Amino acid sequence: METSSDTVGSRIRALRRNQGMTQEDLAHACDVSRSAVAQWETDRAGQLRGNITRIAEALATTVEHLLQGSRAHGDITGDELALLRLYRACDPEDRSFLLRTARKLARANE
Repeated sequence: METSSDTVGSRIRALRRNQGMTQEDLAHACDVSRSAVAQWETDRAGQLRGNITRIAEALATTVEHLLQGSRAHGDITGDELALLRLYRACDPEDRSFLLRTARKLARANE
């Protein structure tokens, strides 16, 4: 049985709040009205399917996470998701640097 904290709307709301975004901010990022965001967050659908990719991009997550929650990521932790969000916020040169650094750290810990 799915609880209210396991819904698409609750995940959208939690991610938005964790990023310090208002409903208006998310609406602007997805090119929809604030009331559309309110509908998504209260699980009243309102064009969710047609906007799910934009919502995921705006919230620096995946469509799978929005739709399935933690089941989509298996054992990925909150820290790992935070690193992914930070990585996605970097420019390509910094992403390359981060990957090289992570590979060196991983080899050093083998």
